[in-house]
Amino acid sequence: MRPSDQNRRQFLRNSSVSLGLGALGVSTPSIASAASPAAPAIVSAGRAGLPLGLQLGDPSFDGLVIWSRADRPAQMVVEYSLDPDFRRPIRRIGPLATEATDLTARMFLSGVAPGRSYYLRVAFDNPNERRGQGPYLEGRFRIPGLTTHRPIRFQWSGDMAGQGWGINPEFGGARIYEAMRQRDPDFFIHSGDTIYADGPIAAEVTAEDGRVWKNIVTEEVSKVAETLKEFRGRHRYNLLDDNVRRFARQVPQIWQWDDHEVVNNWSGSKDLSADARYTEKDVSVLVARGRRAFLENAPMRWYPEALHRTTVLRESWESNSDKLPERVYRHIPYGPLLDVFVLDMRSYRGPNTYNLQISESSETAFLGEEQINWLVKKLASSRATWKVIAADMPIGLYVPDGKDAQGRARWEAISNGANGPALGRELEIARLLRRIKEARVLNVVWLTADVHYCAAHYYAPEKAAFQNFDPFWEFVAGPLNAGSFGPNTLDNTFGPQVVFQKAPPVANMSPFAGFQFFGEVNIDPQTQAMTVDLRDIDGISQFSQTLTARG
Repeated sequence: MRPSDQNRRQFLRNSSVSLGLGALGVSTPSIASAASPAAPAIVSAGRAGLPLGLQLGDPSFDGLVIWSRADRPAQMVVEYSLDPDFRRPIRRIGPLATEATDLTARMFLSGVAPGRSYYLRVAFDNPNERRGQGPYLEGRFRIPGLTTHRPIRFQWSGDMAGQGWGINPEFGGARIYEAMRQRDPDFFIHSGDTIYADGPIAAEVTAEDGRVWKNIVTEEVSKVAETLKEFRGRHRYNLLDDNVRRFARQVPQIWQWDDHEVVNNWSGSKDLSADARYTEKDVSVLVARGRRAFLENAPMRWYPEALHRTTVLRESWESNSDKLPERVYRHIPYGPLLDVFVLDMRSYRGPNTYNLQISESSETAFLGEEQINWLVKKLASSRATWKVIAADMPIGLYVPDGKDAQGRARWEAISNGANGPALGRELEIARLLRRIKEARVLNVVWLTADVHYCAAHYYAPEKAAFQNFDPFWEFVAGPLNAGSFGPNTLDNTFGPQVVFQKAPPVANMSPFAGFQFFGEVNIDPQTQAMTVDLRDIDGISQFSQTLTARG
């Protein structure tokens, strides 16, 4: 068992069941849990409304983000303590949750001690009512230390509630979240497709073996998202799942986004004119609404990070939270053993094209020059043993996007199916990999999702068409609760070798089939070795690889 004090074991037991869906205004039975029943972690404190979810995010030695949603305009109240009984809690008054941010509120919780575990509770106070504070919703988190004395365990995956496979109470909901929570990670990287705004969810779907998958359905998920209300409703939907809410109260998350937060495979070339599901045909309008809903609901540090370090600036930022900073890529330091670099492979790309251009241009951009320069600089200055790059798409896998007007294959990701020298978007990635080598950055590992199966790829320059880079590993895991696909074909430009992969026998198999995966990383503080496991829906390891730190 992870850090083994009695209070932690008791917290894990008490967290096994959370609020039923009726408390959130959804008239459906509560999702069953694989764990044994216990009282929900809710403490009554007054007359105001119940917090509709609690999420923790972007943990580092200087603190983390606390996110919650109110059921009416109200002020966020946060208490935290080293004591599970909250005999001497530290109380912080947060921002107002208003209609401007869909009643969401967040606080950057600073002043916590590195290397310590804390108990947390969040409530909302109606400033217009006397004694108007509502009930608390409790959680637990730990802050990374400044030494290498503790092991690190974290997880990653992506792709939630896609292809119409939504929350099925009879299946136990998004059970993979409970499998992850039971392993008690320090944090979780959500590798994108946090929602499927473009995938309507019906009450019943026939699965691959004729069984009927029964979804919880809300108004917002019954059609493709077009309005801001519908995009927001997609994020609210995921928090109807008991497993997701229970996980979010215990495990800090690091979110990134990809395409389905807006619409499938979106870029500047996305054309919705023939898609009868959409009355709003302007992709830029959908992007603006989808981005806003994502930023409101992601428990992330909003850029610039300096806002978290100055009280005056932080208070100004919180009081003006309807003006959301839009940068998603960021750096999460996690002590001497680990730095996490979160990429945004969506916002700065050029249009999806045939991807065979012989020189770089705005058309071949993928990460964009500013993000590449930021990443190389941050990697070169990192003193952590391991540098994890959280990417929302794989480097070497074919990810097609239909055909262009000339009948040429169009590509959604980096690869172009040519298997030769770098062309198109590969030119930018080749330059990035070369610069990482020239900066002598060691122990770089790429983690990703997107393709809805799990795999381990080793990129070997001696077997590649482009060879001016250091070898590295890329691990793929997903989906969380969506259709399973794959395996995809690998492009030889950067020499990826399939060390392991597990995918369904046919496309779009439901969670019934079990092809749902998450990745788990354990870093040993004594040897500094990194062990990566690819685990299934029940938390059982399907593959394990131990990497030895260089340098």
